[in-house]
Amino acid sequence: MADVTLRQLELFAALPDYETLSAAAVHLHISESALSQAITGLERTVGEQLCVRRKARGFALTPAGQHFATQARRILADTRELVLDTQSGGKLRGPVKLGCFASFATSIVPAVVDGFPRRHPGIDLEITVGTHEDLLPDLEAGKLDVAIVYDLFLPAGYRHREIYATELEAHLHPDHPLAARDAVDLADLADEPLVMYEARPSIENTLQAFAARGLTPRVAARVPQIILVQALVGRGVGYGLLMSRPNTTATSVEGRPIAVRPIEPSATRTNVVAIWPEDMDLTPRAAALLDYAVEILGCYGRQAGHDGAGSPAAAAGSPRDTRG
Repeated sequence: MADVTLRQLELFAALPDYETLSAAAVHLHISESALSQAITGLERTVGEQLCVRRKARGFALTPAGQHFATQARRILADTRELVLDTQSGGKLRGPVKLGCFASFATSIVPAVVDGFPRRHPGIDLEITVGTHEDLLPDLEAGKLDVAIVYDLFLPAGYRHREIYATELEAHLHPDHPLAARDAVDLADLADEPLVMYEARPSIENTLQAFAARGLTPRVAARVPQIILVQALVGRGVGYGLLMSRPNTTATSVEGRPIAVRPIEPSATRTNVVAIWPEDMDLTPRAAALLDYAVEILGCYGRQAGHDGAGSPAAAAGSPRDTRG
């Protein structure tokens, strides 16, 4: 059986990122005919069709080709790790590709990017922000080392490490009657206009929280960004339901104050976690990144009172208009 070269693996591993062989060839600095020949050579070696090539309609990977491309990326990543380990002299150096769920990225990414490079100057940190629909396929394809997401509605097949605890909170205009309370019941919110954060898994989480109480929310607006939820709440359009986050203040992007209240009885308590495919091992660099994230963010859930000791509002004895 003919040997498979690293160059062949490199070429094939890049194919899922492109719709045509010509586009892939340009990126890979190779002629289209040479790329096509490399694919044909791989197919002969493995004894299966990996790619369906259609004139004027691009190409498509077969299921075997998709699996081969994923495995090729992992082999290339392991090869890079071997080289880096040999060259590093005991110090961590090389890339880490971190994915972060969009809704809390502004609460996590600045703190990580600010401090982590000072601790490990040899590590090149690359950040991708998106939803589950963006991050999970990139993890499976080997484009990300690890992703930080909510531990909600995740498919099987991932290892995870807890970063901090979080819970669903009500965001209200300060003049809203319910803002005078220490905590808010979902039953009192059901007939109020809800500004829905329209992203998964937040949609499912919100609807499930109401359904568990036999309630249905009255949705007044659906927006794709948390800052828009807060902006509309700050203008009194409705209330929002958002998971608690570190490093935030209770103001809208326009500088308008927002009253943040815990939900009682508690609607959703969960964790923000780092995840990666269970058939992949974290690189030492990715593991160091998670150690740092837990160090600077892990105390948040305990400080906020999400450890079961009672709500933050009850502990303070007064309503909360800010979150530190």
